[in-house]
Amino acid sequence: MDRLACMQVFVKAVETGSISAAAEELELSSQLAGKQLRALEHGLGIKLLNRTTRRQSLTDSGRIFYDHAKNILAEMEAAEALIAETRSVPRGRLRISAPITFGSHALAPEIPEYLKLHPEVLLDLSLTNRTVDLVDEGFDVVFRTGELPDSGLLARSLAPLRLVLCAAPAYLKSAGKLSKPEDLQRHECLVFSHTSLRTQWSFEGPDGLVSVPISGRLSTDSGEALRSAAVAGMGVLLQPHELVAGEIDVGRLVRLLPEYEPPTRPLHMLYAPDRRMTPKLRSFIDFTVKKFGRDQRER
Repeated sequence: MDRLACMQVFVKAVETGSISAAAEELELSSQLAGKQLRALEHGLGIKLLNRTTRRQSLTDSGRIFYDHAKNILAEMEAAEALIAETRSVPRGRLRISAPITFGSHALAPEIPEYLKLHPEVLLDLSLTNRTVDLVDEGFDVVFRTGELPDSGLLARSLAPLRLVLCAAPAYLKSAGKLSKPEDLQRHECLVFSHTSLRTQWSFEGPDGLVSVPISGRLSTDSGEALRSAAVAGMGVLLQPHELVAGEIDVGRLVRLLPEYEPPTRPLHMLYAPDRRMTPKLRSFIDFTVKKFGRDQRER
């Protein structure tokens, strides 16, 4: 007889209090349920249940076997559910959190393609520069820039964000000389207040890494606001390529110090460890790695 089926009868008989009740829940005849239990005891060479016409009780061996059998059946059920999920269509609501600049200018343009591929998924995208709590706030995936603290979450490393130093032609016409990073100390810098970029900017140049303290009259945690200020000629900007590329292409901003490359900023996708990953989450992770993974995407 099927050993797992016999174990299921035994576990259910313990939980319901009788073989007949177990048979009813499992939609078996009482005779078949009893036969399966006897076959299990015979195969193990031990008595699992003490049975009388009025009551039943676990033997010492039966108590030990019950705990293990229950775990085995639970693992089997989880495995079957996982296989069923991998065959199912991604569906349901997917909640995503991303930093404002990356979310607006890199992630959001790709989302229509993902939703077209998976028409039964509903996607909620929350854009914020604060560090959200994935578990407490109910997100499926969060994107984070910079170095990661130890959080217990699973992380996938994506292509890092490339920063660009730029300014408007009008600002450069009226401002002083800017031929090396140290000159930034005499310039009006547009300060991104959310990261370490608020106090100093670093560059890899011909002579190695150079870090320069910066300051400016405008400070904000919005890259879009800083871009607008830069286009208006208010100062020098250091922000991700996605944010400023369009303005550079049309000449409203000009790239500065091309021989000095700002260090890239790490970008990660985080999600909770879960051995029964849903199809909607798996599909979004695979899509994101395809679009933003280190090997697939040039920045």
